[in-house]
This record gives sequence, C-alpha cells and structure tokens, in this order.
Amino acid sequence: MTPNPYAAEEKKTILGHPRGLFVLFFAEMWERFSYYGMRALLIFYLVQHWMFSDGEASVIYGAYTALVYIAPVVGGYLADRYLGQRKAVLFGAVLLTFGHFLMAFEGTGGQGAAEINIFWLALSFIIVGSGFLKANISVMVGQLYPRTDIRRDPAYTIFYMGINLGAMLGSLIAGYLGQTYGWKYGFGAAGVGMLLGLVVFIIGKPMLMGRGEPRDPQRLVAPMFGIRFEWLLYALSFLTVGLVWWMIQHQKLVGFLLGGAGLILVCYVLYKAVFSMQREERNRIFAAMYLIIGSILFWALFEQAGASLNLFTDRSVDRNILGWEVPASMFQSLNSIYIVCLAPLFAMMWLALARRGLEPSTPAKFAIGVVLVGAGFLALVAGANASTVGATPVIFIFVIYLIHTLGELCLSPVGLSAMNRLTPAHMASLIMGTWFFASATGNFAAGLISAATGGEGAGPEKVLDVYSNVGWLAVGVGIVMLLIAPLVKKLMHLDTLRDDDLAGQDELAEAAAAGIDITEERR
Repeated sequence: MTPNPYAAEEKKTILGHPRGLFVLFFAEMWERFSYYGMRALLIFYLVQHWMFSDGEASVIYGAYTALVYIAPVVGGYLADRYLGQRKAVLFGAVLLTFGHFLMAFEGTGGQGAAEINIFWLALSFIIVGSGFLKANISVMVGQLYPRTDIRRDPAYTIFYMGINLGAMLGSLIAGYLGQTYGWKYGFGAAGVGMLLGLVVFIIGKPMLMGRGEPRDPQRLVAPMFGIRFEWLLYALSFLTVGLVWWMIQHQKLVGFLLGGAGLILVCYVLYKAVFSMQREERNRIFAAMYLIIGSILFWALFEQAGASLNLFTDRSVDRNILGWEVPASMFQSLNSIYIVCLAPLFAMMWLALARRGLEPSTPAKFAIGVVLVGAGFLALVAGANASTVGATPVIFIFVIYLIHTLGELCLSPVGLSAMNRLTPAHMASLIMGTWFFASATGNFAAGLISAATGGEGAGPEKVLDVYSNVGWLAVGVGIVMLLIAPLVKKLMHLDTLRDDDLAGQDELAEAAAAGIDITEERR
C-alpha cells in the first residue's frame, strides 16, 4: 500500500477544519482586498477622472465586472483539463498583481489622455487573472472535504467570511485613500493587497495536501511547438490579455458574447448531462443549472452597489456622520462588515438546523435570497420618500446593505457549496465556472439597470422609480421560487450522494487519502 505523504498534515486542524482552508482563506482575502478596493473607486474614477457620463461609466462597469465573472469559465476548463486548480490560481494571482499595480498609473485624466490605454490594459490583466483564480480557488475549498461531510457548508461560509474581510478592508482603505489623497494611492494599495495574497498562497502550498494538482502532469511537460505545453498555455493567456483589452473598449460586443457564449455553455452542460450521465447525476446537474439561472436576477440587483447605488450615495444621501462627511466609496464596506459579523452566525445556524432536520433546502435558501434583495430596494425607496429634508438619511444606506447581505448569505456561500456537491468531480471547475458565468450575466445586466437610472440630470426620483420596479419584481420572482423549491430539492437526490471521485483519490492510490469513509465504500 502506498504511504500517504499528507497523513501528518491531515491530522492538523484549525477550528476543526484542515489548515489548507485557512491558506485559501487568507489568499482569497487579499485578492478580494485588491478587487473590492478597486471596485469601490471604479465608477467614480470613470466619471470624475476619465470624464465618462454616468450612462457610459455604468455600461463600462457592467462590461468589466461581467468579463471578470465570465473568464472563470475558460480558466475552470483549463484547470480541469490541464493545469489543475493550484497552478491556475498561482498564475492568476501573478496576472492580477500586474493589473492592480498598472491601475496606479492615472495620468492627466480625460478620454484623450494616452494613459487611458494603460487603464484598459490594467482592467484586462485583472479580468484574465480573475479567470484563472476565481472559480478554481473555490473548487479547492471543496476538495479538502468529502462531499457528504457536514463541515462543507460551514467551511464555505468561513471561506466566504475571508472574502468579505478582504473586501471590507479594501473598500475602507483603498476607497479612503483614493477619494482623499488621489486615485493612484487607492489603486496602489489594492496592488499591495494582491501581492500579499500571492505570497500567502505560495508559502502555504504544503498545507493544501496535494489538492488541485494536474490530472496528467506528464501532459504539461510534453513539448508542443518546441516549448513545454504548460508554458504554451501561459503564453496564450498573455495574448488573451490583448484581446480583452480590445473587448473592454467595445462594451456592446461583451453583451453579444454573454448571450452567445451563455447559450453554448448551457447547451454543452445539458448535453453532457443528458447523454453521458446516469439519471441521478443528470438530475443533480439540472438542479444546479436551475440555481445558476435563478441567481442571475439576484446579482443584477445586488451589484447596483458598485454602480448606481454608489453614485446615489454620493449625490443624494446625507453622508454626514458625527460631523464627518464619509466618502461614498467607503460605504461599499458595509456589505463586507455585515458578512464578517453575520457569517459565523449563519454557519452555526445552518449546522444547528441541519442537526434538528429543520434546515431550509438549498432552493429555498435561494428563493429567500431573491426576496431579500428586492426588499432591500423597497426599504430604501420607502425611506427616501419619507424623508422631509431632501437628501436621503444615511441610515437607509445601512439598511439596504444589511437586507442585501442577509440575502447574499442565503444564496452565495450556499451556492458555492451546492455547485461542488451536485457536480461530478470531472466537471467541478466547469460548473463552478458556469456559476460565475451567471454572475457575469447579472453584472452586465447591473450595468444596464444602472444606466437606466437616468444619469446626472435625472435626479434621485428616477433612481428611486427604477429601484421600486426592480424591487417588486425580485420579491415576486422569489415567492415563485419558494413555491417550487420542494420540486427542485427532489432533483438533487441528496440521500444517494457518495464520496466518490474526489480530488486526490487517483493520485495517492489510496481511498482513505481522499477523505473517503472506507467503511461506507465497502457497504
């Protein structure tokens, strides 16, 4: 029997979880620091520095965030097929570090400045880097656990807390520096955060216990066109940065890409499910696709935070708190602050309810999340309309972010776990990439909704009218989703899940090394 080289590491835990979870936690925390620090400033940077109109800036914002979320489909495929998740995450972190530091070259401003091309290039590095990192690091969390391990949902919630701890610090620090001292200081801070994430991931490799390694290492070292195949993949990815540089400047093309690629991707996944899977696996894929499609509306509304809601906070909200007029970008941290506070409570709540047989099903949690994202907008509209002093009281910005965060905790970490649980190992990164593709579609729609709020001259009334309409729409859709949740739960076949085909099983030639309960396998 081949000895398990990771036996000693498997015995070392933190809070009952593998130490590798916290390597991924801190690496993703610093990556999110950089991304959300930049995101908090981006809409203002576009409007106030590069002098785009509100409508133009919203569409650029939507196209950029959509590409950030669609890129993991390609990155997930390359990781599944060739690189493995760990190498993909490492390469993505390098590209992201380049991109965030390039954002610090602000130039003189205005669309005629030559430096705007560096800005587009920076966005392109961040988009391609996110493609390699985003889906794959989430997959690696799942690879640390058997699929039926009750620690999985709490693990993803802990991981999600790391995401939002980084997002909170990024929004506060980069947002404050950028709007107070200058754009380059805010974006430079984001670059430092990404570099720290890269360092953490490299140092923590032994704690990952061999998870996320390539399925066929020999394929990567084999020559192609005179160079190692692995290096060829990296070189082609650098060329892709140039393609994205052109695409981000043609936002309508991004919309067509989302529509066409989305149709192809959904058809491919369904084709694989129908023609190459047994009934129960096929039904689980159908359930996963329902959850993926259902999340689009949630993200389209939730992502107003970085676009129209950010501008509304800047222009139409009384931001004076204890005599200090808080920069609007810093309110982006509220969502993350709430998650850092509430994620442990949600993790304990789901676990306690599960032990008593009272936990809502994953489809029911999704429905609740959609209802709450709509309710958040309705609360803001009600508060703004009730105000007698003109500007919206800042308390309602705290309220909308709180309600949206409650919805997010019902949907996003649960969705990450569901994608990994419902999917066969050989399609894990592809389905996780499809999950992020739905986020891409929602982000692009968010840009269009933000543009529809009317721009500079429309006033807050137009914004509130749009918020009222989308709020009621989300509440209605969420109620329908709640009604059909039991039917979707049946498709998941949770009672027949088995811990087969887990990462590490083939590589170590020992079932127990993958975290499998051998006694269960022998029954």
